[in-house]
Amino acid sequence: MTDQTKYTLSENDMPKQWYNVNADMPVAPAPILNPQTQEPVTPDFLSVLFPMELIMQEVSTDQYIDIPEEIQEIYKLYRPTPLMRARRLEKLLDTPAHIYYKYEGVSPAGSHKPNTAIAQAFYNKAEGTKAIVTETGAGQWGSALSMACKMFDMPLEVYMVNISYQQKPYRRIFMETFGADVYASPSNRTQFGKSLLAEDPNHSGSLGIAISEAVEVAATSGGEKKYSLGSVLGHVLTHQSIIGEEAIKQMDLAGEYPDVVIGCIGGGSNFAGIAYPFLRENIRNGQKTRLLAVEPQATPSLTKGKYAFDYGDSAKMAPIVKMHTLGHSFVPAPIHAGGLRYHGMSPSICALYDAGYIEAISVPQLSTFEAAIQFAQSEGILPAPESAHAIRAAIDEALDAKVKGEKRVIVFNLSGHGHFDLSAYEAYLAGSLQDYEYPEEKINAALADLPQVSLEPA
Repeated sequence: MTDQTKYTLSENDMPKQWYNVNADMPVAPAPILNPQTQEPVTPDFLSVLFPMELIMQEVSTDQYIDIPEEIQEIYKLYRPTPLMRARRLEKLLDTPAHIYYKYEGVSPAGSHKPNTAIAQAFYNKAEGTKAIVTETGAGQWGSALSMACKMFDMPLEVYMVNISYQQKPYRRIFMETFGADVYASPSNRTQFGKSLLAEDPNHSGSLGIAISEAVEVAATSGGEKKYSLGSVLGHVLTHQSIIGEEAIKQMDLAGEYPDVVIGCIGGGSNFAGIAYPFLRENIRNGQKTRLLAVEPQATPSLTKGKYAFDYGDSAKMAPIVKMHTLGHSFVPAPIHAGGLRYHGMSPSICALYDAGYIEAISVPQLSTFEAAIQFAQSEGILPAPESAHAIRAAIDEALDAKVKGEKRVIVFNLSGHGHFDLSAYEAYLAGSLQDYEYPEEKINAALADLPQVSLEPA
């Protein structure tokens, strides 16, 4: 173990392959179903939305997938990202724990999202896609994909959850600077959006609704446009695995190995990105690292949702997957962690959580911002509200280690900076933020509308 604060890798040390958890899954996720027939989806069905290479990655059982050189070259704009020892935070907490964080906020878009955005833009361009359409919650995914699409000269259309569109105008401006067309969702540009606005002209929106609009646009484009998703799906999680692969090398430089790896979670991309390579080490090499996913109490899909088949979007156009869900009709409270407001969760994460391979907790909004302020004032980085959920859990782990008088090595993914989230910090500092725990009765009401899948495939 050294006394360094920053552990960096050279460009030559950057992983040349993504890790595919499908090769090591100890439990098999249920198959993805066609929303109309409830039969397992076919490549032909998915090809309306995705380029074939991404579909093949979705079903691949190869342990590693080569990263094309064109993607590697763009990755070098910001990768490898640093692993930092949070020594000042440790001192503030007076804990014997060692706290490390993998800082993905150094990317040009300010988060981990370019890791898959660059890959998806590349594969779409290679297969002749004319334009890409997507949704975004807090705007981090839209920001990353707008940058990536411009690099490959691809037009981009973004449906941004309305409450985030209002709360985070600088994210919209960022996307527009890179040439994207950004629309508040629900919008009047789709049939589904129009139907919702007719009921409520001031609808706050949800990720499920924004996904529906993006899917509708892609599916009715006659093959001109493809859909791109920033989380949940297997190929997205695979692209994010470069985070954990780098972190393993960097922990070796630090001379330590984590007792617990932590990530915030909404759809699963940044958590899986850091956690899945450590899961591989648990399964293949007998390591005992705890893998802890942290979600907001306002959107508690893992901790309070039902493990069941559900639509991936609100309009029932996206495939049906088995996941921990709050119901596809779920409309979240307008909390500031916009990237964590999805009603469901990645199927692979859900299968692993259900089988006990990963842990999950939910934390309230106010204590999350309290942790963000502690981290900012000690480490000098203002975290995104989403990432602050991981900080909250890391601090709690460090304080628990203090009470128990034990050394504990904690690693968390600082998935993005909060420079575009200052309105959230303004609200917190002004005392106008409130905790919100999603009521059981609303969860039950949304779950009443789950699809009735008669025979779950083995």
